[in-house]
Amino acid sequence: MAGPRPAAPRRRSIFTARLVNTAAAGEVPRVADDMRQAILAGDEPPGTLIPIEEVARFFGVSQIPVREALKVLLGEGLVEHVPHVGYSVAKLTFREFRELYDVRQALEASALRAAVLGAGPADDAEVLDAHEALTAAIAAGDERGYHAASRRFHMALIAPAAMQRLLHMYETAWNMTEPARPMARVDADGRALLHADHDRLIEAFLARDAVRLVAESQAHYEHLGAAIALLADSPDLFRPAQ
Repeated sequence: MAGPRPAAPRRRSIFTARLVNTAAAGEVPRVADDMRQAILAGDEPPGTLIPIEEVARFFGVSQIPVREALKVLLGEGLVEHVPHVGYSVAKLTFREFRELYDVRQALEASALRAAVLGAGPADDAEVLDAHEALTAAIAAGDERGYHAASRRFHMALIAPAAMQRLLHMYETAWNMTEPARPMARVDADGRALLHADHDRLIEAFLARDAVRLVAESQAHYEHLGAAIALLADSPDLFRPAQ
């Protein structure tokens, strides 16, 4: 008689398969930071379930720090909890997503007005360097690099404003839209249009022309809105409106 079958190897969940533990040997795992990074990098698409037990096993910790990390990420809008189902990467409706773009536009406009007053040569260099990185990512078809460089570019434009609370709100709103990575689905023509906007933003920034800079930012967000509107019915990106 054949003996009992050996237990099948435990398969990692989709979420833990993409996690990276950045803690060095002997260090306490940075559970919230590493989970946040995976979500913001687009490695964990909206709606991905987060199995607490498996995440705890991955980091080599009890479930307590994982639950604490999930509370932090829940407060940041990156994770959602459904009773009797569990935690998952937050999935917004298209209307919610669009509202966050409107929030970003309003905050960015306010910061840009102050940024041109406080910007100096070092800020100009950072904006130009970020733009160069964005151009390189587009040329290489590097979607991950595109998202990272686009974020860096916009942050470089508003950083000279030195309005820390505003910048924190802006970054929080940006983070909540990041898991969907909509720009990864925009075609080459759409990206070219958006990148041409970046060129004009640089020109206005270097000229310290606040009126033109805010106008170019508004035009850029109008183009962004048109681009994401084409994705509004995507069930992979957005939760159906109730």
